[in-house]
Amino acid sequence: MIGVIDIEALISSLPGVKGARDKDGRVVALPSTVEQVAAVTASVDGHGLAIEITGAGTKRGWGNPVRADLVLNTTRLEGVREHRWQDLTATVGAGTTWAAMQKELAEHGQFVALDPLWPEMATVGGVIATNDSGVLRMQYGSLRDLIIGMTIVLADGTIAKSGGKVVKNVAGYDLHKLMTGAFGTLGVIAEVTFRLHPLPAQTEAWSASSTDADALGFLMTRVLDSNLSVRAMQLRASIQGYSLDVELASLPEVMAQQMDRLNGLARGSGGSCTTKPNVASNLFRTREHLFSYDYVLKVTMLPASIGHLARDVVQLGGMAVTQASGIMLAGFRETTAVNALPHLYEYIDRARGTVAVLKGNKQQWPTWPAQPAREKTGLRLMQQVKQQFDPRRTLNPGRFMGGI
Repeated sequence: MIGVIDIEALISSLPGVKGARDKDGRVVALPSTVEQVAAVTASVDGHGLAIEITGAGTKRGWGNPVRADLVLNTTRLEGVREHRWQDLTATVGAGTTWAAMQKELAEHGQFVALDPLWPEMATVGGVIATNDSGVLRMQYGSLRDLIIGMTIVLADGTIAKSGGKVVKNVAGYDLHKLMTGAFGTLGVIAEVTFRLHPLPAQTEAWSASSTDADALGFLMTRVLDSNLSVRAMQLRASIQGYSLDVELASLPEVMAQQMDRLNGLARGSGGSCTTKPNVASNLFRTREHLFSYDYVLKVTMLPASIGHLARDVVQLGGMAVTQASGIMLAGFRETTAVNALPHLYEYIDRARGTVAVLKGNKQQWPTWPAQPAREKTGLRLMQQVKQQFDPRRTLNPGRFMGGI
């Protein structure tokens, strides 16, 4: 094992790579090009050391902690490298903040149709590594659907390219889909090529409130089954009650008709609903407030289970925001979490959902029910993929589930 001083000398010997120290005294490598990233990983991997990959650090607490000898920070890999606005695609450096990317793309009336957490700070690479997404997923699809190409640096310094720069020329293995949500355990994301969408002509936000979660769950189902041009939808649940937020995207001349139709669905949904048209669109960022809680869970489920599980979270003392696609973020205070979580796990298991711990002391949490055989098979497969891509466990070792 090489000591700290040797690691610092190793990084300083690489042309163009800046070095620094983090608050824990670890050496931080700050490359600014794909080739510099490759030089760092090849050098570190060759000495049998471990790397923790970070961007802005907004989701550093997600997954398991990493015991690494060196931190590789991607924030100097920034900027929109190429914007092919005629083809609705753009190539972006992984260290670019999400908000900075969207601001530049908006100059041509385009955007990447995803709304991750903390866009002013979160980097493109970090969003992809954690597979973060928001309410826009319902209309535009998941993050994997929006990526058409990627430049990846493997642990041994190999630079790999996946996909293409225009939609019709995408070919080869979809390695970028494998990297999405891998938490940096398979490779360092250096550049990403996105499929873009036009910014909508007009949007209007609308909300319905009720003390009955099932009534709003039923209303959500009716809206999903309608022909309304719904851009985003979420169910907020807290001790104060329940709210269903809907954002419509349409041409200005038909927006009033769309809103009238939405009000009609609310009146016929059953239960007592109070509707509020033209509410602030920042309602769809309320899930960020959940991270002020001591414990935060990410739960996935079928849309039909949203109302029931939202009610269960509130009854157990928590708060939740759930996308219409069936992805919930639930927050609990430390005083209620220990007693609430075993019951919540039971409810999630009964609804055939999944759960991941995003924030909190994972050692104090109850054990998830026994894994079905298919999940054990999936874990073995992921372990074998890690072995193929990173046999020396150089990149973010242990960060992913199962200690991958």
